[in-house]
Amino acid sequence: MKNKVLFVLILLFLISGSIPLQSQQSFTLKKDIVVAEGEVQNNIVTFGGVVHINGRVKEGVIAFGGEVIITGEVGDVVLGFGSIITLEPTALIKGDVASIGGTLIKKPGCIVEGDTIYFKTSEDITKLFEEGLRGFLSVSLIPLLLIIKLISVFIWFLLALLITAFFPRQISYASAQIRKSFWPIMGTGLLSIIIFSGLIIFSALLSLVLIGIPILFALIIIGFVIKIFGRVTLFYFFGESLINAFGKSKISPLLAVVLGLILVSLVSFIPVVGVLFTFIMSIIGWGVVIRTKFGTTEKWFKRT
Repeated sequence: MKNKVLFVLILLFLISGSIPLQSQQSFTLKKDIVVAEGEVQNNIVTFGGVVHINGRVKEGVIAFGGEVIITGEVGDVVLGFGSIITLEPTALIKGDVASIGGTLIKKPGCIVEGDTIYFKTSEDITKLFEEGLRGFLSVSLIPLLLIIKLISVFIWFLLALLITAFFPRQISYASAQIRKSFWPIMGTGLLSIIIFSGLIIFSALLSLVLIGIPILFALIIIGFVIKIFGRVTLFYFFGESLINAFGKSKISPLLAVVLGLILVSLVSFIPVVGVLFTFIMSIIGWGVVIRTKFGTTEKWFKRT
């Protein structure tokens, strides 16, 4: 697997408190980053800093707040959350550009070979939630459950963008295996959930004597990671299937995941059907993650 490790790094940070950084890869908090002309970086992840890319970034640029100014080349994705992204006339983005709750400036001459996903300013989102909340408090126009559901969808949207930006090949491979081995994946998923539930109950009982607390904590983290990767894989699967139905064969992973998320979210809002659909998705998600080893191989054990 290549160095697309943002999600893994964040998990390691939460578990151990440290993040192992590879060379030619920047991860900073409120610090300016300059990729000079002729310089090459693998990935850039920044929180609140200003990023100037005059050279080349092989894979992705992820910014939370701050500003990204690109005059050079990015080989994969540019993703900003509440960031100001400026693509100068000489900018070349070989993948996708996604701006969520920020500002995107594309100057004439810049090239984006993939898709552009742009949700305007955070004030618009905030205003929408405020109006909905006022309506709920005054005349109960919006049920609390619906608000929670919308927040959940938005969180899944952010997670899906992050994982797809850094693991597009793994997500694509795992999705392809759903079509290739649907029933084996269903069986693996159902068995995995049963075993995992048993382990959770067993570790919870052990927690009464403190021994099971670290085991329970580790199982929760493992289950959380499997659920996220499996769910995003299904977003891609449904989005790709939807686009293929309209006769388009080659699509951007980010676009497929966003469309899949929208489709899955709409179905999940349907009473009873939504609950059943979500449960089946969980089975398939667990099955595809276990069988493909997070999209890296078809089987855990291979004959030599």
